[in-house]
Amino acid sequence: MHKKGSTKSEKKEISNEKLELHPRNPHRFRYDFRELTNLNEALKPFVFVNKFGTESIDFSDQDAVKALNQAILKQFYNIPNWDIPQNYLCPPIPGRADYIHYLADLLADNNKNTIPTGKRIKVLDIGVGANCIYPIIGSQAYGWDFVGADIDPVAIKSAQNIVKSNNVLANKIEFRLQPSSNHIFKGIINPNESFDASICNPPFHASSTAAAEGNERKNRNLGLKNTNKLNFGGQNAELWCEGGEEAFVRNMIFESKEISQQITWFTSLISKKEHLLSIYYYLKQVNALQVKTINMAQGQKISRIVAWTFKIIS
Repeated sequence: MHKKGSTKSEKKEISNEKLELHPRNPHRFRYDFRELTNLNEALKPFVFVNKFGTESIDFSDQDAVKALNQAILKQFYNIPNWDIPQNYLCPPIPGRADYIHYLADLLADNNKNTIPTGKRIKVLDIGVGANCIYPIIGSQAYGWDFVGADIDPVAIKSAQNIVKSNNVLANKIEFRLQPSSNHIFKGIINPNESFDASICNPPFHASSTAAAEGNERKNRNLGLKNTNKLNFGGQNAELWCEGGEEAFVRNMIFESKEISQQITWFTSLISKKEHLLSIYYYLKQVNALQVKTINMAQGQKISRIVAWTFKIIS
């Protein structure tokens, strides 16, 4: 017989839930380090009990984060073989998963409020990186096909190796090298090729110095010891570009106008709220027919997705 109220274990589970994450995000609960270390023994040396009496890792330690990601990818995405080159971006997976699930909601708007699944959905990932995280999550969660673009040949090679090493990713992800640092879509999208959406996590900082200072500030706020280390790693092209996030997205917006009918929804993460006004201004200049801002939050970090289209979405 069902009893009113919640048991202690149920209350503990509810209190451990990260309610700010997307409802379909499988990472809404605290990491189960017992299960994760069973999946990846390399994670065990990095796990410790923190001041709150719960198990955790030092998230400023790139090796620890990589070992954690390897276990998570095994547990939730059926990816037994995942690795990246030293000092390349090793992102936290929960926030990356949120982007994909909110994108699925966006695509449902053009599909009678039903999330479209399967290979008929094609997504372009601008700046796929060596980690290939977004295509992994999107292909495993919804069965979508991906094209991953990047300006770094080492990153492309790493992502290709990940796909080759995991049978479940076969024929789901294609990679293309961007030949020019001045372009985003040009040189990547073929004539008469179409995508349901493009995604992008643009370089955040305007210089390498700003990247280092921002990382040190973030680590201090998190109470991490290794404040001189790049949080989650990262190469130059992954962390900064001239003009930073605002300039990168501005260029993306103006290039999107030129291929307005080849991608249904253009989207990008926007980390700095103060950039939104200028981004809305640029979108008005190119006459985007519809603009949406999707708010996201992962712990202390607040970000948002800006999406725009040149098509009439019924």
